[in-house]
Parts: sequence; structure tokens; C-alpha cells
Amino acid sequence: MPFPKTNPSLERALADRGYSEPTPVQAAVLQSEADGRDLLVSAQTGSGKTVAYGLALASTLLGEAERFGPPAEPLALIIAPTRELALQVHRELIWLYGPAGARVASCVGGMDVRREQRALADGCHIVVGTPGRLRDHLERGRLDTSHMQAVVLDEADEMLDLGFREDLEFILDATPEERRTLLFSATIPRNIATLARRYQRDALRIDTLVENQQHGDIEYRALRVAPNETELAVVNVLRFFEMRGAMVFCHTRETVRHLHASLVERGFSAVSLSGELTQSERSHALQALRDGRARVCVATDVAARGIDLPDLGLVIHADLPNDPETLLHRSGRTGRAGRKGVCVILVPYTRRRKAERLLDDAGIDVTWAGPPSADEIRKRDRERVLQDPSFTEEVSEEDVAMAEALLTERSPKDIATAFARVLRARLPEPEEIFDSGPERGPRERPDKRARDKERDTNRTREGREAYGGGADMVWFRMSVGRRNNADPRWLLPIICRLGHVTKKEIGTIRIFDQETKFEIAQSIASKFAAAVRKANDEDIRIEPSDAPGGGRGGDGEGRKGPPKKAGFKGHGPKAYAGGRDKPPPRGDKPRRPPHKKDKRG
Repeated sequence: MPFPKTNPSLERALADRGYSEPTPVQAAVLQSEADGRDLLVSAQTGSGKTVAYGLALASTLLGEAERFGPPAEPLALIIAPTRELALQVHRELIWLYGPAGARVASCVGGMDVRREQRALADGCHIVVGTPGRLRDHLERGRLDTSHMQAVVLDEADEMLDLGFREDLEFILDATPEERRTLLFSATIPRNIATLARRYQRDALRIDTLVENQQHGDIEYRALRVAPNETELAVVNVLRFFEMRGAMVFCHTRETVRHLHASLVERGFSAVSLSGELTQSERSHALQALRDGRARVCVATDVAARGIDLPDLGLVIHADLPNDPETLLHRSGRTGRAGRKGVCVILVPYTRRRKAERLLDDAGIDVTWAGPPSADEIRKRDRERVLQDPSFTEEVSEEDVAMAEALLTERSPKDIATAFARVLRARLPEPEEIFDSGPERGPRERPDKRARDKERDTNRTREGREAYGGGADMVWFRMSVGRRNNADPRWLLPIICRLGHVTKKEIGTIRIFDQETKFEIAQSIASKFAAAVRKANDEDIRIEPSDAPGGGRGGDGEGRKGPPKKAGFKGHGPKAYAGGRDKPPPRGDKPRRPPHKKDKRG
């Protein structure tokens, strides 16, 4: 349906920008019952919220007039959580209110405060800013709120998450009580509802989110990866999809720095965004993404808030999000404005269950698969070569002359080979990574004790000399097991990486339900223990252990054994060590120690 009748100046601005139909949130704020009222709106990222509240404010700021009067004290205040989002809102309102003669000022951290002071002193109609900088201007008397008719809190949930509650309350308390208050948030948790009750009057609740329904323009894929191959999986996902723009999310600055350096080293045009960058560095990185000089952005959650990249076709969760809201917010960076997007979630085998709970809580239908293999990527490369724009671009006379000269000197096969080599040289090489294959269903298994005994016997007979050179071995335990899809093929590289050892120094590996036990050559056991203590891996813990079947090993199947009686220490020749009775003869089953006789008879 077309846009409802609003202000003629805004209608011209929408037509100039090619807006023909409103999004659901824009249509909701323009309905007659929302006119002039406070609004509490929840809508997904990329749904057109900025234009929505810009249109909703028109009746309050302009009334029946087509243009604003001379600029003086601000009439409206827009508060956003980050510099990037505030500057994006500033740009949007300039074109939307441009035909109406509006002057829009920005007040954000990291920018020249003297320029902002001059803009406020010269007069404006709308101010857009971040909470900290706006409070600073208020405390110094530079921002006059006495004529404020409306206040908008954009992405209010993020502002509270970032710790801006006190600043927001200070700003709202400084504005007239009769103002309109429009609160836009992706979700409405309890703290947002409390803020709304305190500062809004008879607010109209608008919810354009359909509960438990994923973003229709985003294809979700969960890829199982070995915990030590996440970085390689990122490389192969980027190569497999070859999107014009991609964003990779990590938890920490250190992870962002390391992954960004690794991608640049492999030949990707990548930039990074984290809290340690200056505003100038952030601006240059974003500009490189917008003009196509960079294709990949590696970022933390906080640093990426408020970023809008129109050509972003791929989002990769290199680290699993902590909650469903973060998952949806990250993923919502792609699939905007009717464009299709792909969201890839890398799931280490050790965190499969957490990922499943996260996806269920977010209401996302996801396709599970393994990471793209090197052969799959090379196959797609061959398909992309045939669709290269070089074949469809307009041909000049100089191009024809060069082609004829080449054909006189070289065969068509030589020329085609050289063309393929040039195209391939522009692309980073895919990585060879491990995939355990699709999940296996339940199957009949032989007796566990017999199977484990046979496996250990074979492993010991065939591997003792290869692993550790026949030396004495020391047992260690690892906090992953069958429930984490543990497999020696990806456990071995992790043990080597965390303990700074080689495969030759690793002996028997026993995988139980909830843990794995393995041997390390005694000559390097102390060095190995010190290395794993320093590694501090958040998903996998390694520590010294008793041999399987004894001590902390329980009953040999990853579970605690039955409680032991006093003086009874298990089965076998040493069962009565330290007890009253002598050990039973070899081959005899141990007897329980006799009970003490009752003194009374």
C-alpha cells in the first residue's frame, strides 16, 4: 500500500528517495490512533525505524505548515547509543526534513565539541546525539531544552545495556513534561518497561515483531567445526560465499585483532572494529567498507552497534553469542531493505548443546552442515569464472587487437589457462579442515568395557613406541567427552596446541561420556602441565589425572563408581592395600572386609 498522506514536504522527500510503500513499522506509527501520542515501539533491526519516527514527529514539529520557521531552540531531540548510529540518523533526517527547511545538528562523542557548540548557538530544529555528549552540553548550558516538543530514544535497550541509564534520566528530566516521548527498542525487557512507565504518558504500544519468527530475508546456517579450526572455517566460509560485504563477529578485542591479522595475511581485504580504535580509525574503516576497498569487517558486538552497511550479504558468528538478543541483533545486519542475506554460525563440537538452546530460544530454523571443504570452494570458483563480468563487459577495439595478437602467439588453451591463473591469484587459498560428517543416530554397541579394553590394548601395542618412544607416561584429563562429539582427530591438534607438544609425545587416549583421558610422556609432563595452565582456554580444561578406572576416573566410563566401604579400594590385587586383610590370590575375586562383630554378642 502507498504511504498515507503526511506533510507535503516529507512526501516530496520520500518520492525523491524512491520510497513507494511503507514498512510495517512505518505504517504502524502513521495510523490515526498514534497521532500526537507517546509511542513504545519494538521492531527488528533494519526495519526502517529512523524514517518511521521521522514521519511520526512531523505532525508535532510542523503541524499544518510545510516548512519550519527560523532556527532557534531545538524542537526535537533524538538520542542514540553509538556515534555511528547517531550520525546515520543525522544523515537520514537531513534528507527527510530537507524540503521542509529543517536544520539538524549532531552532538556525539569523539567529534569537535566547539563545532557542536557553534551549531547549537546558531540555532537548530532537531538535535541528534549520544547520551554522554548530550548530558555534557546540558550541564554546560549549551543545549536549551525549554522548547522541546518531542524526544526519541532509539535502540533504548542497547543504551541501558551500555550503562547510560543515569544519563538518559538526567536528559529526560531536563525536558518539558508535556513533550512527546517515542521509545524504539528491538526488545522490551523489564528495565525498558520501567523506563517507559516513568517517562511516558498513555503510550501506544506498537509491536511489529512476530514472536518466534525469524527474519524472512536471512538464510541461517550452523556449521559444526573443530574447536581449534574456527579461524580456518571463517576463511572457507568467506571464500565459499564470496559476498561483496561480510561481517565477522568476535567476543573480545584480542580475538578481533588476531583474526583480522590472519585474514589480511591470507589476502583478504579486511578491516577491524573494536573499542581500542580512535574515531578517525573507525571512520576510515567504515568508509573502506562503503566504497568497496574492503570486503570483510571483523568486529566486537559493542563496536558494531549502529553500523549500517547496505551491501552486507554475509554475517559470520565466529564466537557464539551469549544470548538470543545478541544473535538476532548481529544477524540483522544483513537481509535489509528487501535484500537477501546469509547468517553463518560456527559451532565447535564442544558447544553444540549451547548452540541448540540458543537457536531454540531465538526461534530460528537453521540448517546444520559441515564447513565448506576446499574441493567445494574450488568447484564454486570454476562456476564463478564462467560468470566473471569480464565476459559481459563492453569490448573496445584495443581489447580486440590485444586478443588477436595473443591468438597469433598462443593457443586458445594457453590463453584460457593464463586467464584462469590470473583470476585464481586474486583469491586466497581455501583451507583443509576436518568435518566429522552428519550426526549419527543410535547404533548397537558392543560391551563398553570389552571395547575399551581392546582399544587400549591395540593402542598401547601399536602406539607406545610411536607416541612417547616407549617412555613412562603420565595421565591427564580433558573436560570434553562423547557428549561433546569428542574425536581423536580433532582432540590431538588441541592437545598439541595447548600443551606445546608433538603427537609423538602423546600416548593412549580414552574418551568417556563427559571427559577424555590421555597420556603424556613423563619426561615432558611438567612442561605440558605448565603450558596448559597458561593457555586458559574457556571451553576446554586440561589437568593431571589418575589412570582410567581409578581415582577420579570412577568406573572407567566417565561416571562416578559406587561408594567405597572403609578399607575397600576397588578390585584386583591391590584392593585391600592399607586394609586389615591380606590381598586375595591372583585371579580370585576380592571379598568384602568382614563386618565388626557386635560387642553385645
